[in-house]
Amino acid sequence: FISLFILNKVISTAMGYMDRLSALLCRPAVLLLVLFTLGASGLVPQSRLSFPHVVAPRASLPMSASSRFLGTRSALRMSVAVPIATEGNSEEKLDNLPNFEKVGAGISRDFKARMPLYKSDIADGLNLQCLAATVFLFFACLAPAVGFGALFSVATAGAIGPVEMISSTAACGFIYALLSAQPLTIIGSTGPVLSFVACLYQFTTKLDLPFLPVYAWTGLWTSAILLLSSLTSASNLVKYLTRFTDDIFSLLISTIFVVEAVSDIGGTFTSPVSTFTKALLTLLCASLTYGTATVLKGLRQSVYFNKSIRNNISNFAPTIGVVFASLVARSARLAHGASVALPTLSVPATFVTTSGRPWLIPLNSIPVWARFASIIPALMATVLLFLDQNITVRLVNSPRYKMIKGRKKNSLLDGMHLDLLVVAMLTGATSVVGLPWLVAATVRSISHVRALNVFDKAGNIKSTTEQRVTGLAIHSLIGASIFLDAPRRVLGQVPLSVLMGLFMYLGISALPGNQLWERTQLFVTESKRAPASLWNPISGIVPKKVTNLFTSIQLTCLGAMFWVKGSPIGVLFPIIIALLAPLRFGLEKYGVIKKEYMEVLDTEDE
Repeated sequence: FISLFILNKVISTAMGYMDRLSALLCRPAVLLLVLFTLGASGLVPQSRLSFPHVVAPRASLPMSASSRFLGTRSALRMSVAVPIATEGNSEEKLDNLPNFEKVGAGISRDFKARMPLYKSDIADGLNLQCLAATVFLFFACLAPAVGFGALFSVATAGAIGPVEMISSTAACGFIYALLSAQPLTIIGSTGPVLSFVACLYQFTTKLDLPFLPVYAWTGLWTSAILLLSSLTSASNLVKYLTRFTDDIFSLLISTIFVVEAVSDIGGTFTSPVSTFTKALLTLLCASLTYGTATVLKGLRQSVYFNKSIRNNISNFAPTIGVVFASLVARSARLAHGASVALPTLSVPATFVTTSGRPWLIPLNSIPVWARFASIIPALMATVLLFLDQNITVRLVNSPRYKMIKGRKKNSLLDGMHLDLLVVAMLTGATSVVGLPWLVAATVRSISHVRALNVFDKAGNIKSTTEQRVTGLAIHSLIGASIFLDAPRRVLGQVPLSVLMGLFMYLGISALPGNQLWERTQLFVTESKRAPASLWNPISGIVPKKVTNLFTSIQLTCLGAMFWVKGSPIGVLFPIIIALLAPLRFGLEKYGVIKKEYMEVLDTEDE
């Protein structure tokens, strides 16, 4: 409470300084000078910027077409750093793990591997980089919470709304960061979960059943199944998933973020309640947020300033983008009045349910048959939450991030069982009070990890700051935005267009490292200038037509998933995800893509 009181006073003081700065920006000369300075391409050389879509020319791989691909892979892997295994942990092959283990074996293994490091998880998070990541992810997590809350309110006729979503995000996110084995994972609501809940609401309406009791029973059954899955180490089944599924799922979530941002910004130009001036200002604020964050993020690899200043500015790049664009929007409103006022982030003013209902759901208000029949949609929800959670944790556990705490060498399954146990308990708890179910959020989790990466002089990842402080702080701030008046007033100054620019940054910044995205660019990239890789046509390992076929199949799956997500059969989305693994092995089994080519195209190696 003392901390929240101090935070309230600090924010109130900051508001005064923001008003002064906004008044300064109202002066046209100052505004033009700032905009010109930011937009000057000479600020950071383009060759130094880390734009995801820019492919720097690479030297051709010195290998002949007759080289055996296995030998070539070994040679190329020599230049890739491998994360160090934790002391006492030996390398464990995923194929050696049974699909299921005795009760509690996986959870116990995860607990013993990570909990002894709890003290360092706190100490390692007390630094400037973690502060920068906290502020960035605060906006990156709050904005989707408010947005999804509004969408849930529409989909459920107010039964679940912004208050419930923000409350669930703050409470569940804090507990997950406190108890999970992989605290860098960020949990939140996702589009597939929203689609499922919307279908469940429509289903209950047709059966003339109250939605919230059915939702609660469905959540309780889902929680029970997830609990059983965690106790039996069912997450070991994730070993059958490969990069084929990971890349499709990751690119899908990035696409959703980008498409939603572009649609929202474009909609202001056709909206009858908006003016052309507002539409242009909306586009400017979104572009400033994205551009500032992207340019300053690339400053890390520039030659300007010293290393400490470059790293600090790069770490705070998204936050600087949000603040700068918000001040530009505020200065425009102060200079030209309400005619150019943009819609801002709307945080609930009081802590009550959206519809005014009691917090506790009356579980006995539906017939007994309906309580047991809820297990049917619960099976679908289990598949969705299980896959969404574990695929995201697989991406977070990628060896490219060089994480070592409580990990076995090159293992992607570490921590999954304990994390699934936490998700199961949270799903049950949120169900009985009518809060949204939360699960690992892909883009937010990857952005969290990348905000904590530590780079060497060459700009390659050498380690990741593994700790719990950022997760705890992010969700504490989200909770403060509900209970304290000063944070609500500050957040009320942030235009939605600024958050759309942040969405754009989140979606695009998650693309580097996604091989599906990199191979898609080969369709329009000269082979000699393509990035050096095992599947690059110039390497002679995989023929170009095979690479293009594999990529086209993945893109077709991506398009099908994107269509199903927003279609009337969106409830089947979990099934589509589950079918990706059999499809991948079918391509190899029936000779569509030869095994030796598949081992190159679908390798876990970077």
